[in-house]
Amino acid sequence: MAHLTTLGRVLVPVSDQDQAIVFYTQVLGFTLSMDQPFGQGDRWVEVTPPAGGAAVALVPPQGGYQPGRMTGISPGSRDARADQAELAGKGVDVDAELMGGSGGVPPMFFFRDQDKNTLMLVEE
Repeated sequence: MAHLTTLGRVLVPVSDQDQAIVFYTQVLGFTLSMDQPFGQGDRWVEVTPPAGGAAVALVPPQGGYQPGRMTGISPGSRDARADQAELAGKGVDVDAELMGGSGGVPPMFFFRDQDKNTLMLVEE
């Protein structure tokens, strides 16, 4: 495994790639970094966070890999409380409670994209 160098991307199943692009770019501020034909009439779509890091590949559902799951994706933030309020104000499904924030555990909360895929924002 000596050739592995980075975490390049995380795959997230979405029901509609165009709607997902809108959510991840216009709501979360990610950049559309790739949108190319792929396979038999599919598209390979990737979005990346504003400060870089691993991309999120927005992929069509396949087999048991369906939308509405815990993604394991945890974007970082300078102010979790402000981001929680901003996302809620934009109509995003966010948890009402902010977790952590004491004993060395950073403030964090869960939120869901347009397909109910769950992400956890953690203050850096």
